[in-house]
Amino acid sequence: MNTFIIFSLLVVLMLTGMPISISLGLTVLSFLFFLTQVPIESVALKLFTGIEKFEIMAIPFFILAGNFLTHGGVAKRMIRFATSMVGHWHGGLGLGGVLACALFAAVSGSSPATVVAIGSILMPAMVKAGFPNRFGAGVITTSGALGILIPPSIVMVMYSVSTNTSVGALFMAGVIPGIMLAIMLGMTTWYRARSNNYPRMPKSSWAERLKALRESIWGLLLIFIVMGGIYTGMFTPTEAAAMSAVWAFICAVFIYKDLGMKDVPRVLLSSANMSAMLLYIITNAVLFSFLMTHENIPQAMADAMIGTGVGVIGFLLIANILLLAAGNFMEPSSIVLILAPILFPIAVKLGIDPVHFGILMVVNMEVGMCHPPVGLNLYVASGITKMGITELTIATWPWLLTMLVFLVIVTYWPPLSLWLPRQLGMVAGG
Repeated sequence: MNTFIIFSLLVVLMLTGMPISISLGLTVLSFLFFLTQVPIESVALKLFTGIEKFEIMAIPFFILAGNFLTHGGVAKRMIRFATSMVGHWHGGLGLGGVLACALFAAVSGSSPATVVAIGSILMPAMVKAGFPNRFGAGVITTSGALGILIPPSIVMVMYSVSTNTSVGALFMAGVIPGIMLAIMLGMTTWYRARSNNYPRMPKSSWAERLKALRESIWGLLLIFIVMGGIYTGMFTPTEAAAMSAVWAFICAVFIYKDLGMKDVPRVLLSSANMSAMLLYIITNAVLFSFLMTHENIPQAMADAMIGTGVGVIGFLLIANILLLAAGNFMEPSSIVLILAPILFPIAVKLGIDPVHFGILMVVNMEVGMCHPPVGLNLYVASGITKMGITELTIATWPWLLTMLVFLVIVTYWPPLSLWLPRQLGMVAGG
């Protein structure tokens, strides 16, 4: 009965158009105040203890690094390098967009930031080169979603905070799936470009490729700083986030000089705004998780689901459907923070690896970012391309279909996610 009351109250508040973070907080406070004997003082205590996790500090640092890179000209150099490598194939600029999104994803940790940084430069160039608007929009909207699968990833940090799973293991687990999805999106781009005879670029010489690499190397170094630092144990993921923010600042202001010191306060302010918004969502989600645990809801749901005899295959199918449905009306941070504490105990009871389940959730979030009505990438791409959401949705379907095929592979083939962290000793062998 309590479960029904909690979720009904949450849904009603969300349907009024109230922000999800406030809906969560009001649901918790109303339920605790009217229907339990829990002292309200414990809520204040939980607010502080719930967000004093060291891992949460990584979020503002990754946001800051992403903002410096987005404003600091790193993206255009990555695009130049990417197109010099693959531009001579069918749909060259589109393939360059997929590769550039993958590279930018590996330094920014944010999907919308990747769409903005790569799309705002590449979309006008593709239209000028003779590509249809829809083709470019489809490539950028879906490839931008790599921002939350290829590490570092803010969504992975959220999952780690919700489930106490190792951030380092999640980051390493995202590498191979991220590369595989980039290849699959690239193949879809190539096939559609070849079928429609879209333009190709002249083949770059190795001297031109080397020049493009030299220009982009300072930004690409961030990949080695973050992943290399975590892998060697030189620093934790949170310390890696701080290092990436410092390096992104040095790149943008002193090496590339695309940002002046007078622009730095503006970047700091926009990063602070975004961080505050995410931290507010986390705070309220922590309260919601506390309420769920207090009412023993996740355990009761786990026992009920296992009691029905649903196996691993059945549970993973249900989890995917639930996560894809949630993607219709919530953004990734909220979905992870609300559903991870509910689904995670069931996954653990069924013997599903927490890291594998985390990657599965992240891929679901990627798909959710590319379809209406709440797909963040669609709205960001709409601002860049000046296309309507319906037109953009039609434009993205071939790549969206590719992502759904990839979701099935990730769901039912755990070694894809777990092989690398197992080799590095971050996850127990199995």
